Amino acid sequence: MSTWVAVIVVVVVLAGAGLWYLSAFNTFVRLRNLVAESWKQVDVELQRRHDLVPNLVAAVRQAASFEQGVLESVTRARTDAQRLTARDDADVVAVAAAEESLSTSLTRMQALAEQYPQVQAVRGYDALRRELADTEDRIAAARRLYNANVRALNTRIESMPSAWVAAAHHVGRAEYFEPASPAVRDVVDVGDLLRRDRREA
Repeated sequence: MSTWVAVIVVVVVLAGAGLWYLSAFNTFVRLRNLVAESWKQVDVELQRRHDLVPNLVAAVRQAASFEQGVLESVTRARTDAQRLTARDDADVVAVAAAEESLSTSLTRMQALAEQYPQVQAVRGYDALRRELADTEDRIAAARRLYNANVRALNTRIESMPSAWVAAAHHVGRAEYFEPASPAVRDVVDVGDLLRRDRREA
């Protein structure tokens, strides 16, 4: 009788361990899919910004030929960012750096444009500027969702005993999508930009 009890206990323990293993594996599959899905949403919003940039640059160029260097910088940054996000195997860290560069260039262009009334008078400029601001908000929301999913996946990978399942199936950590430096959050000093552009002219 005790042998049967021992066998039943072993079977129950093995079945429980097997069910736990399958559950842990399925959790990793779900988390990886959530990270991939939320990255697609970030990508959609980044593409929306990339599509707005040429129109914004054209509006500024139409009103002011004073800042060809700034406009070229924005165009170049947009091209670099678009090239990286278009890849199927996009490196999140590289994309973040390219998008940070684009954000810096756009901020500089908009800060300088604020100083020139003829830019404000261009038809459609204000609407483009508002749409870009709305897009930036949407990118921030998509980034928060993506980073939350990354955090959930990475926490699960680092937690025991699920770390064993992650190691057995080569589930790697995901990278956060965030600016490489806090400088991107700084307020632009327009006076400093104008002085620098006059020196470079």
